Parts: sequence; C-alpha cells; structure tokens
Amino acid sequence: MQILDYICHRKQLFIMISRRNIRVKVMQTLYTGLQEENDNPDLPRMVKALQKRLDESTELAVTLIHIIAETARFVEKDARARASKHLPTADDLNVNIKLAGNTLLWRILEHPSYRQKISEYKTDLIIPEEIIKKIYVSLTQSPLYNSYIKTEERDKKTEKEILEFIFTDLMLADEDFNEFIEEKFIHWQDDAEMMQLLVLNFLNKPDTYNFNEFISAEKRSYAKDLLTAVIEKKEKCNELIFVKLQNWDPERTALLDMILMRMGICEFLYFETIPPKVTINEYIDLAKDYSTPQSGHFVNGILDSIHKELSAENKLHKVSHKK
Repeated sequence: MQILDYICHRKQLFIMISRRNIRVKVMQTLYTGLQEENDNPDLPRMVKALQKRLDESTELAVTLIHIIAETARFVEKDARARASKHLPTADDLNVNIKLAGNTLLWRILEHPSYRQKISEYKTDLIIPEEIIKKIYVSLTQSPLYNSYIKTEERDKKTEKEILEFIFTDLMLADEDFNEFIEEKFIHWQDDAEMMQLLVLNFLNKPDTYNFNEFISAEKRSYAKDLLTAVIEKKEKCNELIFVKLQNWDPERTALLDMILMRMGICEFLYFETIPPKVTINEYIDLAKDYSTPQSGHFVNGILDSIHKELSAENKLHKVSHKK
C-alpha cells in the first residue's frame, strides 16, 4: 500500500498519458497501416486511425472507473433484491449499505466530465452486470469490507482505500473482468500499467481530472507529427538505415524494427525537445517489448551509429519536418 500511496502523491503523474504510450500507439498505427497498404500508406487514413487509438484510451479509463463505481453502488441493488424475497431473513432486511454513501464515490458520480463521457460512450450499456455482481460478492466476503461497514464514521483514507481495493485486488485479479476488457479494448495489455497509475491517481484527487482533455493538445500534436514525419520522411530514414545494414538485406529486416528505427531517426531530426539519448533508450525498450528477442540490440546499434554520424557531420539541427 505504501507504493500506491507514493504513486498517488506524485504530482507529475497527473499528466494524463505518457510519451511512451504515445509512441506505442504511433508504432501500432504504423505497423497495421503498413501491413495493410504494403508500405505505401494513405496519410489521412492513418492519422484518423491514430486519433481513434488515442480516444480509446479515454474510454478505457472511464470504463475502469465506472466499474469501480457500479460495484460500490451494487450494494443498494443487492439490498433491494434481498428485501423483496418471498421470505426474507433478518439479515436480508438489514443489509448494510454504507458503501453506497461513500463520499469519494459520490465525488466520482457527480464529476462533470466523467458523467459526460459515460453518456457519450454509453458505458452503462456495455458492462455486463454479472461482472459487477461477481466483483461485488468478492468484496462482501473480504475482511477489509467487513471492517469498513462495522464503523459508522467516514474518513477520507478509508473511503478511498475501499475503492482502491475494489480496483487493485478484485477487478484486476478477476478473469471475467480481464476477458471483458481485453475483448472490448484490444490494446489493454499495452495500456494496463499506465491505466493502473491513472485510476489510482484519479481516486486520490478526482477533481484534478478533465476527461475531455485526457490527452493534452500537446500530446496529440506530438503523436500526429511523429506519425506524419515517419510517413513523409520514409526515404530519408531508409537512406540512413540501409547504409548501416552492410551485408544485411533490408527486405529481411523485421517491419516493426524498421518502423521503430524510422521513428527514432525522426525524433533525432525533427523533435527539438527530445534529447537523442532519451530517444535511443526509448526505442531500445520498445524493440525489446514488442519485437524479436534480438531487436533491442539491433535497434540500439543502428540508431546509435546514425546518431553518432549525424552529430559528427553537424546534421542534428532538429528542425520540424514541416519546415
């Protein structure tokens, strides 16, 4: 729990989505587009596909928060169902509904941009109730929940703790939940770590979030510019890459490796706020995570060599590709 508290109190994590995740979405868009269009993509269509991937990140975050909220609210539905039994027991007539009045829960339910996105995405209609009910039943069987409902007092820490528990210990560990999320959001595995941080951060300070600006204009511009540069500067990138391949046939180089190297070169040349060493390290990691076991070493060698050559020839002036 100390790690979660540390994460949630780091102000720099209030940034909605990381640059690494932007790179991943650009990479995925390029890979799909280049496969479908034989390395000769339609730029407007690719930009539209990228924007859709970015928008799905907002919908995923809203969906995760909505499942937390609906699990907490399910106690009222459970209480009504038990009280309406033909022969209700004393326990059926006295279900503790403290969780339904959770103060953090109501800050979420009254959050303006959250409510707007719930309506826009029709999130209420896409989440199977059986998943909510299963998570709720697991919650009611937990020692933390039973300790929570035994006290009438409400304090900020325990109100947040019970919602965090629903998310980290119940939702993320539930097979049906993961199956549903993976089916609805095909890139869940790529986004999962970032989303965990964002949701915990949201539960810590929901008022700091605006889901209409979940991905800032600056990040959207970076994503679009990177995608556009890789497509428009393909020949320039290939010219720098092919000479480094020596006796290796470029046609045998994995498409994903080529995409990552082109992205790295474009950052070298056209993105003035990103240091080259940061670029190299980022694309080494992406190659290791998404391509072949040898790709990290391969991409590192090519990008490092190109960077040294460009630096030696005084060609690293970092001017926008638009100019």
